[in-house]
Amino acid sequence: MDVAGRVALRFTGNVVRGGSHEHLTAVRADGKHLWVAGDETATIDRLVLDSATVPTRAGRQRSFRLADLVQLPGPPEGETDLQGVARSDGWLWAIGSHALVRRRPKPIHDDTKVLRRLGKLRRDPNRFIIMRLAMQMGVDRHPEPVRVARDGRRSALVGAPHAETLVDLLRTDTYLAPFLALPGQDNGFDVGGLAVVGDRLYIGLRGPVLRGWAVVLEVRPAQDPTDPGRLALGIFPEGVRYRKHVLDLGGLGVRDLCPDGDDLLVLAGPTMALSGPVRVHRWWGAVANGGGPVVRDVELPVETVVPHGEGVDHASAISLLGSDTIEPDARLLVVYTNPAPNRRPWPDTVLADRVRLAKIGIDAQPAPATADVPDRAEVSPAPVGLDGGGPAAAPARAGAETTDPAPVDEPDRPPPGDHRPTTVRSPDGAPRFGT
Repeated sequence: MDVAGRVALRFTGNVVRGGSHEHLTAVRADGKHLWVAGDETATIDRLVLDSATVPTRAGRQRSFRLADLVQLPGPPEGETDLQGVARSDGWLWAIGSHALVRRRPKPIHDDTKVLRRLGKLRRDPNRFIIMRLAMQMGVDRHPEPVRVARDGRRSALVGAPHAETLVDLLRTDTYLAPFLALPGQDNGFDVGGLAVVGDRLYIGLRGPVLRGWAVVLEVRPAQDPTDPGRLALGIFPEGVRYRKHVLDLGGLGVRDLCPDGDDLLVLAGPTMALSGPVRVHRWWGAVANGGGPVVRDVELPVETVVPHGEGVDHASAISLLGSDTIEPDARLLVVYTNPAPNRRPWPDTVLADRVRLAKIGIDAQPAPATADVPDRAEVSPAPVGLDGGGPAAAPARAGAETTDPAPVDEPDRPPPGDHRPTTVRSPDGAPRFGT
């Protein structure tokens, strides 16, 4: 992986107290704003980048409770396990894992308790949702999700109380139905990422992996005519309510998806509770022509290989930043769950990577991360200064304001130590994994 730089993501409040900033599972850049979510909360967070193209830090974190925006099917504070976010037109989309949970034994448990925990499954209703959140400019001149926008648009979701969910739609699917009763960590049904293209949602599955082939679902949510707070899964022109694509990712599942022109970038990584190879593939023509039902490896060239640790530094989500005129290829942002100590310079800060993409059509080769670590000024904990003379932001979306309020001074802290990765485990060069 060719790392061009690192981005210090600084959090505050309950996010830091609960540690969810160390379990980021979803990210999407939107100009100078970064939308992130963790897997153990019922919130979505907004950060402000110091640059839309070459960021070194993000701060001014603000959390939004999902229960304030939509009617969740479970308790207001019940975790949603968000695994993907996407920004499209005037909406912010987010999706839960749709996965069952098997209780995790702890090292201190005796044999009886280990077996008892392994035998218990839990279904959290809030995990089985797809949300479309109405966006508008807030009084702080930053975009924010609201229940009802000033122009009348309303936030809504698939999976509202007593409504059909995505997994309900799949109960008769020959390939996926057998996995709906299995927890995600057991190669069961488990959403890994989301991309939105027009009125189509691409939903990448971390699991199941079917004999080495990953699955991406395509759906078209539509407004429920009987309830403005609900969405229903609509019908494609050929009369089906979802499309299924199988991708030859060499035994890996989908951890995230991100549109890039006519293509989709696919973050591919291990399914279940495993450390293993992580790669970014380019799915040729997925946006332009919708992608066929069978996507072979020749249509999925590798853009970059992401190093990983053993039990740490699991790449979990990707997003494209604005294109920089000086270094246009250095625009892929990668965030991680379970960050290693060198990615946590302070208790409230985690480091993401800004990565150079390979030239289109050229497979990337495994390479160690060699980027310089942001210096003391670049990783300063002070709030993001949006008018600090950095590179110009990418053009804003139509109708969106980009002027930001003056930053508020915050206390200094000592600089972090050396954040360069120590020893990381990466693929041995073999292009395929699994059988």
